[in-house]
Amino acid sequence: MSALWLPLPRCRIVVVMDITTSTVFISGATSGIGLGLALRLQQAGSTVVIGGRRAALLDTLAAEHGFDTVQIDVDDPASITAAAEAVIASHPSLDAIVTMSGIMRPEDLRSSEHLAVTEATVTTNFLGTVRLVDAFLPHLLEQPAATVMTVSSGLAFTPLAPTPTYSAMKAAVHSYTLSLRQQLVGSPVEVLELAPPAVATDIQGVGVDFGGMPLEAFLDEVVSLLRAGAGPEVLVQNVLPLRWAERDGTQQQLIERLAGR
Repeated sequence: MSALWLPLPRCRIVVVMDITTSTVFISGATSGIGLGLALRLQQAGSTVVIGGRRAALLDTLAAEHGFDTVQIDVDDPASITAAAEAVIASHPSLDAIVTMSGIMRPEDLRSSEHLAVTEATVTTNFLGTVRLVDAFLPHLLEQPAATVMTVSSGLAFTPLAPTPTYSAMKAAVHSYTLSLRQQLVGSPVEVLELAPPAVATDIQGVGVDFGGMPLEAFLDEVVSLLRAGAGPEVLVQNVLPLRWAERDGTQQQLIERLAGR
């Protein structure tokens, strides 16, 4: 057998993000997990800049919580560039970004009418992530230590059939993150991947009850993992069945169960 195919020893990569002193930009942070994480990082001692599309909501959150804010539409490359320039100019110590922006929409793959949703999901969830990293990475590479945290999902590993493109783009974010981490080996930038399970937020629209673990419980566990030196994937207990379903031989069973929800 060629040495190339010999099983490699497993090792645990520890990525430490000091959440007590970081200066962090979080896109898509005006609600849900993004806003919750922004508040937790701020409470831990970090300086947090939040980004979103709705100027009035950003103003409200700035007044209520003391966040610095920037308007950003991750579907628009020019908006991403302008936001990155503004954040870096006002916060030259910026040393972390979290690519939280995303949309989740159902699709019926039996009809080509789903293509508009497909294209929008690809643009927001995948291209938005890549463009955000591109915009901030040159600055982060100049810092003594920095962190990029991408946001995938448990559905990157075991898809939710009614939202196929959402699941596929989260899988793409996971794969992209693996390559990004490898390309940045030896640089000051560490790469984390947050892969949430179903969390009780309004990602599918206000008033839609998607279920999932309580947001505050999720955030408690995420912050605990970050403090402990999570890495390279930030995985709460509830996401582990999805993350390891293929390995454990339970993936098809879970796909069917999720599709019947």
